[in-house]
Amino acid sequence: MRFFVDTADISEIRDLATAGFLDGVTTNPSLIAKTGRPIRDVIKENCQTIEGPVSAEVTAADFDGMIAEGERLADIAANVAVKVPSTWDGLRACRALSQLGHKVNVTLCFSANQALLGAKAGATFISPFVGRLDDLGLDGMEVVREIRAIYDNDKSITTDILASSIRTPLHVKQAAIAGADIATVPPAVLRNLAKHPLTDKGLASFLADWSKTGQAIL
Repeated sequence: MRFFVDTADISEIRDLATAGFLDGVTTNPSLIAKTGRPIRDVIKENCQTIEGPVSAEVTAADFDGMIAEGERLADIAANVAVKVPSTWDGLRACRALSQLGHKVNVTLCFSANQALLGAKAGATFISPFVGRLDDLGLDGMEVVREIRAIYDNDKSITTDILASSIRTPLHVKQAAIAGADIATVPPAVLRNLAKHPLTDKGLASFLADWSKTGQAIL
């Protein structure tokens, strides 16, 4: 499973890219707003930092507006993926933008039916929002499993499942088991994947024993 980072913070993106764990970036209007910078500047810098896809979301709610904004965003860099919502106009825009040769990320997906339509519309990525479904007392990961089964039943589908609204390391593991192609993860959650109390305990024990020997490797 590939990892995207869900942030517009260039310092976080650079740090994670240097570590070698980053395959792409997802942004949204809320994340862009947090930077206090123009969206074109943020997306361009992100695209220059990594080779993988950088999702940039339209803010228009109508078909014509999405097409105009989508083409403008796609013009920023070759690795931009235009994000459109899982609405009727969003799905129509996905089809039109994908036919123009643009990568498209259909976002705000909350059902397998939406994911099926997204794939039919030519989406590069479909983004089921796991955490937000969990917030309603539903099983967000079950939607990922349903999408995986549907996509596997139709070999013509090439859309990648991009598990989104990931809140915890457990979500990451569950997404990988469920067959998600990608998980987009907040920076803190991505770093927490390396943490385990037994690792810390074992390391402390090894270092304590080593210090007693009075030796140095260098």
